Amino acid sequence: MTRPSTPLLDKISSPANLKTLSVAELEQLAEEVRAEMIDAVSMTGGHLGAGLGVVELTIALHAVFDTPMDKVIWDVGHQAYPHKILTGRRDQIRTLRQGGGLSGFTKRAESPFDPFGAGHSSTSISAGLGMAVARDHNGGDNHVVAVIGDGAMSAGMAYEAMNNAGAMDCRLIVILNDNDMSIAPPTGAMSAYLARLVSGPTYRSIREGMKQLAKSLPKSLFQKAARAEEYARGFWTGGTLFEELGFYYVGPVDGHNLSHLLPILRNIRDSQEGPILLHVVTKKGKGYPPAEAAADKFHGVGRFDVITGAQVKPKANAPSYTRVFAETLVEEAHRDADIVAVTAAMPAGTGLDLFGETFPERLYDVGIAEQHAVTFAAGMACEGLKPFCAIYSTFLQRAYDQVIHDVALQGLPVRFPIDRAGLVGADGATHAGAYDIAFLSCLPNMVVMAASDEAELKHMVATAAAYQDGPIAFRYPRGEGVGVDLPKAGSILEIGKGRIVREGGKVAILTLGTRLAEALRAADELETYGLPTTVADARFARPLDVDLVRRLAASHEVLVTVEEGSIGGFGSHVAEALVAAGRFDRGFRFRSLTLPDAFLDQDKPDVMYARAGLDARGIVAKVLEALGKTEVLPTIIGVAKP
Repeated sequence: MTRPSTPLLDKISSPANLKTLSVAELEQLAEEVRAEMIDAVSMTGGHLGAGLGVVELTIALHAVFDTPMDKVIWDVGHQAYPHKILTGRRDQIRTLRQGGGLSGFTKRAESPFDPFGAGHSSTSISAGLGMAVARDHNGGDNHVVAVIGDGAMSAGMAYEAMNNAGAMDCRLIVILNDNDMSIAPPTGAMSAYLARLVSGPTYRSIREGMKQLAKSLPKSLFQKAARAEEYARGFWTGGTLFEELGFYYVGPVDGHNLSHLLPILRNIRDSQEGPILLHVVTKKGKGYPPAEAAADKFHGVGRFDVITGAQVKPKANAPSYTRVFAETLVEEAHRDADIVAVTAAMPAGTGLDLFGETFPERLYDVGIAEQHAVTFAAGMACEGLKPFCAIYSTFLQRAYDQVIHDVALQGLPVRFPIDRAGLVGADGATHAGAYDIAFLSCLPNMVVMAASDEAELKHMVATAAAYQDGPIAFRYPRGEGVGVDLPKAGSILEIGKGRIVREGGKVAILTLGTRLAEALRAADELETYGLPTTVADARFARPLDVDLVRRLAASHEVLVTVEEGSIGGFGSHVAEALVAAGRFDRGFRFRSLTLPDAFLDQDKPDVMYARAGLDARGIVAKVLEALGKTEVLPTIIGVAKP
């Protein structure tokens, strides 16, 4: 076929432009969207493989449905880059995950084509069902389509939503994007023919007629006839599980064949059935050989060379916190056969893949099921094992009830390594680990630690391994450490005791977590203003080292706490301790530095922390403000003196 001189993608300003294109033109457009996406992500980094796998599906959805009137909800959002390119955001696609740029996920505030914000998995069916019910309540007639990956289907929330939708017989379309588990591979032309047949009006009208006829039969025969139809169709096309949940199943279909996808989607669009599930099979990384060959490595990538696929790795000055945790856990597990590890579909992200290489029989990956992971670990702890349930801070939010009810309430010694604590940079607000200090430190029986550097993390892993009196959590950030020398083995810390890192006089800075390095820089700056400064590392948010807090308050004019967490966390507990000690008199000043009371968009972590006032300059400014030294504040905050 002779290609036009102007790429088709240059003519696409909105999904409406897709409706006039032929199948051949849409196939060409798919190639161009892939090339655009690969080039953009090579510059910005991001989630590549999943998006490459749904290019044809994205084009087909926008060609068949009338978006944004029809709602297309992308689960998680990892696969939404082609969707963004086709919905008026192509000119911004190279700002993905950058400060002031496009989010790496769908975001309601970003576009009317993003009807629901994503970032965490398995929410699309629940949200879609809510939108479909609202449509019916308001007398609307638009379509609602939820696209969910097979991995996200391991979460119980997806089945809760499907069960609800089936029971309500609500008009909702769910597309199962099967790109990993291959629940049922498509078998070429026969599979496509069957899918088109059962999704078409002829089959549906015959099926409905037979249903009405069967209803005239005695009840027992009617039930048997309905079962026979359901299982006979399930035998040919699969999907018996989804039929049991009340969905009309269509598929499996090759998700890269537009000549198959388009007519099936039109049939489904025109159906007046209740909930329908279309099963499409796609390939992660489709169309880009390096991503096809290594789907796991190209799920989320940094900047890379388009020709070779080689990722640009920044030179590391120190090992990452994640690796220090993983290597230390392996060391502890060599000494203690009862140590086991649990991950919720994130073995590489949490570093537990390293543990699995050494102890494959002691690593348990439960899939995207954080609630189950926590209670599963609780059951292990009941029987004497020592589970380390490693979950990112942002994902631990999903299992909060289980942490309270199944672990803390029963005083079970489950260990919670909490990765990605604090701000995470390019992934933005959906993945920020801002709240775990607050939501864990309020729980009875819970010990909460935060590592100030990689050596402290090593000590905290050892402490958690040895602790048997109840649940214990330790948090640490994404990225590399500060470059301190690592001890050969971790030491067991005294529970609830902090440490003085630097002795001063007038000012005290009490940190929790990796802001310690910035606090030490702030102390150096404060010395130049004649303000000798004590710097202490709390180590524990719970139990709080009350003796240390009182000592600092008694011997300094100003006490400033610094944490990489939200309001209501460590600083609030310190304030309560000071009130209980009667320390709020006229000669004493207390300030608490936390993350802002807002959801922060993506940027480089150091930029985000600076804006939050949690860098050395922000700490110095807070101290000077507390002391009333307003004459030097403009210099500190980078504004010229008047």
